[in-house]
Amino acid sequence: MSRRPERIVHLGVGAFFRAHQAWYTQHADPAGQWGIVGFTGRSATVADELQPQDCKYNLVTRGADGDSIELMESLVRIEDGANVRNLVATISNPDIALVTLTITEAGYRVGADLECDLTDARVIFDLGIFAGKTDAEPVTTLGRLALALEARRVAEAGPIAIVPCDNMPSNGLVVRNVLSRFAAEMGVASLGYFENQVSYVTTSIDRITPKTTQRDIDDVARITGEKDASPVVTEPFSDWVLSGDFPAGRPEWQAAGARFVEDIHPFENRKLWLLNGSHSLLAYAGQLLGYQTVAEAIADEQLLSSVRAFWAEACRHLPQEGLDLVAYQTALLERFRNARIAHSLKQISNDGATKLRVRVVPTALAELEAGRTAQACAVAIASWVAWVIDTEDFVDSQKQQIVNAKSSKDPFLELVSLVGPDLLTHSDFIALVRNISKK
Repeated sequence: MSRRPERIVHLGVGAFFRAHQAWYTQHADPAGQWGIVGFTGRSATVADELQPQDCKYNLVTRGADGDSIELMESLVRIEDGANVRNLVATISNPDIALVTLTITEAGYRVGADLECDLTDARVIFDLGIFAGKTDAEPVTTLGRLALALEARRVAEAGPIAIVPCDNMPSNGLVVRNVLSRFAAEMGVASLGYFENQVSYVTTSIDRITPKTTQRDIDDVARITGEKDASPVVTEPFSDWVLSGDFPAGRPEWQAAGARFVEDIHPFENRKLWLLNGSHSLLAYAGQLLGYQTVAEAIADEQLLSSVRAFWAEACRHLPQEGLDLVAYQTALLERFRNARIAHSLKQISNDGATKLRVRVVPTALAELEAGRTAQACAVAIASWVAWVIDTEDFVDSQKQQIVNAKSSKDPFLELVSLVGPDLLTHSDFIALVRNISKK
């Protein structure tokens, strides 16, 4: 097969993207018409690993009974994400039809209201660029994307779709809001293009993809007989639900199992609250008990009971029709118990202040508004508070705020306010969380 033409740009090349969007694209594109150009996120390591391999890598699908290995070829070029000029030139190409993103929840630089965080120093810096106050390059991912879209407008390269694939409710709307805020600083023509020629697609994504280990690399080399510096390990299950328009076309992802729907909110909430929410609960409560992986944590009867209680609270606020919630929970337990997928609790615990805001707080507020205690949500939030107070080595985009909170007069209250300021008006819930966090 000849090299696929460059039609898609992806921002934030990591293991999940290579197990998910790249996999769907390869399986939906047997004729090889949709090549992906990837730009790395925080580190250029993946580019350094994949460039010598012509961007090819092995995807190991690890089931409970064994592995299967597939050579992935949908990624045709990979670049350092810090190379902004290269990004601008690539997105200005009229052949590029869409941009997908996996930049983590924190990468969107939004506040608790999921609007552009105008107090964020990096956002402020980028807004100054677009307002003409400096000729520096943007430092946020969406700021860099905004610069590239502006260049596409000037080049008259046509409409394009933006497809965020991170665990945020209404992620398409979030991206639209942030990019429109940047565009407003550039002028009426720019704002018009961003609002009328750029389509923002909302998605719900799902595929557990743990960090690759040296043992994984060694196993791939032994099985294939070839060295692969950057294989990816994932589970058999995958899911992708999308809602929105693609004015310049797209791969036939539905041929690989993706679903296109009018109303995505029930699907994204089911995934955010049931899978991601329980993952966060296990990450913090599990590490406090000395566990290292999801499989170890879910085998603990106390944690399993906490997860089931959390699911019960969340399911009260999901539609009972069309989501098959019982089967979904049964499948989640099977996935969590797959000990051959060593999904690290420490990996899941990154950026907890942002993740809990969308994974747990909505259910907590809904339960409280209904007059219930939100006990299981309290366990999840209290576990994070206790864990972050007890931990110095943690990764969080709000690390400085967390450090400040830990040294404040009331660390507990300040930490809860970072996760969900609206929770502070519920004194009984706050007392419950405080009590649990001390146990």
